[in-house]
Amino acid sequence: MPQPLTARRSAAISGRVRVPGDKSISHRALILAGLATGRTRIEGLLDADDVTATARAMQALGATVSRNGDAIEVLGQGVGGLGVPDGALDFGNSGTGSRLMLGVLAGYNMRVVLTGDASLCRRPMSRVLTPLAQMGLRVEGEGDTLPLTVEGTDDILPIVYELPVPSAQVKSSILLAGLHAPGRTTVVEPVPTRDHTERMLRFFGAEVKVETREDGSRAVTVAGDAELTGAHVAVPGDPSSAAFLVAAALICPGSDLVIENVLLNPTRTGFFDTLREMGADIEIVDERDEAGEPVGDLRVRSSGLRGVHVPPERAPSMIDEYPMLAALAAFAAGETRMEGLSELKVKESDRLAATAAGLAACGAEARIEGDDLIVSGTGAVRGGGLIETHMDHRIAMAFLTLGLGAEEPVTVDDIGMIATSFPAFVPLMSGLGAQLG
Repeated sequence: MPQPLTARRSAAISGRVRVPGDKSISHRALILAGLATGRTRIEGLLDADDVTATARAMQALGATVSRNGDAIEVLGQGVGGLGVPDGALDFGNSGTGSRLMLGVLAGYNMRVVLTGDASLCRRPMSRVLTPLAQMGLRVEGEGDTLPLTVEGTDDILPIVYELPVPSAQVKSSILLAGLHAPGRTTVVEPVPTRDHTERMLRFFGAEVKVETREDGSRAVTVAGDAELTGAHVAVPGDPSSAAFLVAAALICPGSDLVIENVLLNPTRTGFFDTLREMGADIEIVDERDEAGEPVGDLRVRSSGLRGVHVPPERAPSMIDEYPMLAALAAFAAGETRMEGLSELKVKESDRLAATAAGLAACGAEARIEGDDLIVSGTGAVRGGGLIETHMDHRIAMAFLTLGLGAEEPVTVDDIGMIATSFPAFVPLMSGLGAQLG
């Protein structure tokens, strides 16, 4: 049954808090730990439905995944050591887990079925399947959505593949497949996307080369016939989850919030960079390096915001944060134009349309022009809307956060899907002063 929830205008959002582990890194840590030889200890792994689905898939393929205190331990089987699962691999709502797993399976001569929930089964997989087919992955039938039956090969081919559009998931899937191939597999991306796979491959012992070409594109190469070794991974806080807390602090008067141990990888900080351009008071404290990734603490104080232009090349570094940015833009003074958002149309929902509709329901002026979203902010938001989430966790959280600063309460039609990425969202926000209920 749907679980609606209402957010009401709140006083200061204050305190010190940690957000759950980064979802992108959590998926990759589990997968590479299963492909490594020996034991991997993962601390800070995101405890959410999407990541749990990836853990179950790795177990079904033969890796041992167990809890040891606050950490997760994985006994890997080595590259090439996974086995045939007893049944279908069910990824629930996880697009990342399913797409990355297609790359893993491409190097195994076995027949596997991948499936997911109703939302995931509507999301296209063709952008991943096209390059993997060039490497040797076979797909039964003609469709490009889950459920899919695939069969990999022991004779997988290395390729050089130029991404038609920036996609960290496609890049990562090809690199994972390349671990099995003889020689070197290269992915060329027109603009940099999140680079967690490259960093973590190195951390587990793979040979990875990254170079920027004269035309500005970025080539990532992994050496095949790889041998990975178990490691100790500390997963930093997810900046996409931190985005909602940052936004709440900015729009609730008197807020002073510290979010500890947030991932600050430059391929993921576009949201924070944009907010600073808008006038947000965001300070980075104690920046440091953990397990090959930059992390730090964020101190956020309530701030007046102004409209800005967000160029399309910034989209890969903040693609998950656009619904929250658009909601903040409604509180800003002046117009905010966000360009190059085609990727939002193929997320858990059509996030571009859902965001614009949600803003309209709350009395904010927003319009879509092609792949661009334009929000005309007035410094205040009326609120009062009932938001259709379309089973999308980020739409639900973005508009609940908007409701904390709006003049009238905002209700979302369902919060059940928030568990896919941020199960503690409601109690954590409530503990900081948010009026949710």
